[in-house]
Amino acid sequence: MTNKYDPNKLFNALLDRLRLKNDAALSRVLEVAPPLISKVRHAKLPLSSSFLIRIHEVSGLNIKELRDLMGERRAKLRISNAVGSQRSGDRR
Repeated sequence: MTNKYDPNKLFNALLDRLRLKNDAALSRVLEVAPPLISKVRHAKLPLSSSFLIRIHEVSGLNIKELRDLMGERRAKLRISNAVGSQRSGDRR
């Protein structure tokens, strides 16, 4: 059995865990716009780290459990050097 990356598994597990009927109800609980869930489900938008943290806050599942649910196989997530870096003219 392959554990392929699939955020649908995560959303389906959240629907079950939170006893919700559909993605619209999930979006209300997560306080995100319904199209966000749809775009992630249909691979039009990646699942962002801030969205994953919000899911953690609402569900109580830890980040490793959430990553396992969606089939994330990487042992570590790496942050790009470009993220949060300052431009040379902005340094104080």
